[in-house]
Amino acid sequence: MNEAGRSELTIVVLLPDVLGTYSDAGNAVVLAERARRRGIAAQVQSVGISDRPPRTADIYLLGGGEDTAQLTAARWLLRHRMRDELAQRHVVLAVCAGLQLLGATMTDQSGHTYDGAGILDLTTAPGPRRAVGEVIATATATAPAIGTLTGFENHHGHTTLGPDARPLAVVERGVGNGVPHAGRPVEGVRAGSVIGTYLHGPVLARNPALADHLLTLATGLDLTPLELPDQEPMRRGYLQPRPRRLRARLASLLQS
Repeated sequence: MNEAGRSELTIVVLLPDVLGTYSDAGNAVVLAERARRRGIAAQVQSVGISDRPPRTADIYLLGGGEDTAQLTAARWLLRHRMRDELAQRHVVLAVCAGLQLLGATMTDQSGHTYDGAGILDLTTAPGPRRAVGEVIATATATAPAIGTLTGFENHHGHTTLGPDARPLAVVERGVGNGVPHAGRPVEGVRAGSVIGTYLHGPVLARNPALADHLLTLATGLDLTPLELPDQEPMRRGYLQPRPRRLRARLASLLQS
């Protein structure tokens, strides 16, 4: 019997063949390894566009992709009737395009609006310019254990949260959602056991406290801390401001 009192934790990466632009599937590797180091057996399963999604996973992951990929993924979720599964019964981490497609609507750069999966109370439309660069954000009071988040954003969509959605964090540096919430610049979304973020990295490799928060939601346990010698130096490095010239050059390369 492991620490969770269960046989195995199941982590499912949804549509990595469609939403695989930024290697966000690496979040599954982080979750599985942090579970195993605590004696919790974990398996990772990838579910492609031609597959039927399992309905018994503990954690579902969605990654980033372009506009066409978003629409394909949203329609796939609706076709397989995954709305209630993801909204009410399981832990979900949705990154960038994954965040957007779980919302009510998505508007593309030509002004066409499409239905999202309707899991999160948010809408997304193009912003005035692409958001590219490093982000530092502090978790809101609804998720204090997550602490400071870091990651890399690269998105044109700006996301407006509705009354049934709360921001994951308040932005200190970067753009995040691009639309203020309660007068503050915010990043991501939190609704029940569903978390959305614009942060890549993969986000869980750069933010172990967020990974452990998801594992706690999935297992119901207060997890023992992990002593990893490289973890804190890596975090400190990401929290240091990069030279202005380097940031500008990186943004230019990604927008070209």
